Amino acid sequence: MNKIILNYLLKNFLKKFLIIIFIAYCFGLILNLFEEIEFFKNMEVSIFTPLLLTSIFIPSIITKLLPFVIFISSMWFMLKIRNDRDLLVLKVYGYSNIKIFFILALTSFILGWMILIIANPITSSMVKYYEKTKSQYARDIDHLVTFNKNGLWIKESFDNGERIITASKPDGINLIDVTIFHLDGDYSLKEKIISKKANIENNNWILNDVLIFKPKGGVFEKEELSEYEIDSNYNHEKITSLFKNFDTMSFLDLIVDYKELLNNGYNKRFLNQSLHSMLSLPFFLFLMTGLASILTMNTLKKSDNLKFIVLGLVVSVMIYYFKDLSLALGQTDRIPLILAIWAPVLALSFFTFVGVLQINEK
Repeated sequence: MNKIILNYLLKNFLKKFLIIIFIAYCFGLILNLFEEIEFFKNMEVSIFTPLLLTSIFIPSIITKLLPFVIFISSMWFMLKIRNDRDLLVLKVYGYSNIKIFFILALTSFILGWMILIIANPITSSMVKYYEKTKSQYARDIDHLVTFNKNGLWIKESFDNGERIITASKPDGINLIDVTIFHLDGDYSLKEKIISKKANIENNNWILNDVLIFKPKGGVFEKEELSEYEIDSNYNHEKITSLFKNFDTMSFLDLIVDYKELLNNGYNKRFLNQSLHSMLSLPFFLFLMTGLASILTMNTLKKSDNLKFIVLGLVVSVMIYYFKDLSLALGQTDRIPLILAIWAPVLALSFFTFVGVLQINEK
């Protein structure tokens, strides 16, 4: 009998979870499709292109919203078993409120780890493909920045030509082993600059240990300088912000390649923020299920579901803004960044612990 009841709980809970996922996917598909159509409206592409890009982008959005998806799923399932008197039957067979809570919460916790290990690498690959494909159709490609295994590449366009900058890797506010090509309007080389290090804290770059090669009479003349300055459209803050996309970096990438990413110039603070944000996901799912239990299992009486729908939306909005506020405090160094990420988890843990003890007495 216990096995039958356990299968009933898990089957129906996961069914509600998948239904909410499907509803969220369809809703996101409709909303984002209009944005993609607007982007491609003046380009010669078929409707299949924005539809494809939308369909592969939405899963990453749903992953971010999983704590609220699991919260709504849990509330829906628990309200159903309460209003259908199934909760009373479960109590007759020895299933207390706290036992039901732990079954569902542990299921949510395991789901969180499965999503991080299995689904997250897939969604991050989808986002990479989305950004790569969309960048090919970008209207403004006069200025481009890319970072790959060959280092950092920057393209800048000016009225009298173009500039192409390469660097082996970033190092704080500096670029290491910088090579700059200045091209004229006919893409002929006007000047080549080699520098061991460039300070890019501001738009006025300061290059150190510089070699400048200029063509003259069919040969390149070399000039050596200890310091040289150029004006760029980019600085350290602007370049760094272009690579702060959590969605393109999977949980497994962070775990397996953490040291390699640091060596490649990725900011340690950014990597830690990404890693701990992902690590907190299973705990958030566990606690959001507990929160749904507290709100719905405090009585066996039937109730108006609309009241709980409104309550659930209010609670979700409050938790979302609490998380956002806590992260903002960490990013501005008001509190340690790691503490800012885990503070909502700690606060919800205390509230859930007290609340679950109360519903277990009923």
